[in-house]
Amino acid sequence: MAQPDHLDATRTSYDAVAELYASLFADSLASRPLDRALLTAFAELTRAAPAGPVADLGCGPGHVTAFLDTLGLDVFGVDLSPAMINIARRDHPHLRFDVMTMTRLGLADGALAGIVAWYSLIHTPPAELPATLAEIHRLLAPGGQLLLAFQSTDRPDGPPEQFDHKVTTAYRWPADTAAALLRDAGLAETARLIRPPGDDERFPPAFLFLCRPLPSERPPGGDYRNPAQADL
Repeated sequence: MAQPDHLDATRTSYDAVAELYASLFADSLASRPLDRALLTAFAELTRAAPAGPVADLGCGPGHVTAFLDTLGLDVFGVDLSPAMINIARRDHPHLRFDVMTMTRLGLADGALAGIVAWYSLIHTPPAELPATLAEIHRLLAPGGQLLLAFQSTDRPDGPPEQFDHKVTTAYRWPADTAAALLRDAGLAETARLIRPPGDDERFPPAFLFLCRPLPSERPPGGDYRNPAQADL
């Protein structure tokens, strides 16, 4: 089956810059304590979810996968760029990395306890994003956790904006618009954070925590509360 053109373009573009990208981002978490804290919170939420592996979708050179491994998660990484996966396997030989797209993992329904998409959905054309989110919902077990990171816009809602990403075409999303798409896919938002851009960032990064609700935890009115959240 032929793959969408944007996947071929993304794969080719990241293959061409894989070594440079890895050298720039391999230690990026070391200087971002807030990002590390968010990934740590994700790990704690996932450990409270039903048991299962965690997928780092669009893992690139594997630095986020490796950090999640240090937090005790059963984690593996996937990326559509063979060059990126070769680097990830070289630099983190104790971890599993596979060349595949995030919509063709070949896993059963509900196979994953958690998913991290760390700036990896930004290259998906807006018209194709709902199908990708539906696949993420399918892969998550009830109670499973999702952490999504992306570049946000200066306004909370409205359409996404294409921007001149240094590797290939990308889109930044208003946080409310992204959250609405995720809600439509059957995922419940449990927390969000938008921080000012750092010195090496052009746009405000947004982080959304979401959960695939357990059927018994969705009351008749449709309101949802993650059982892992403490009462406030």
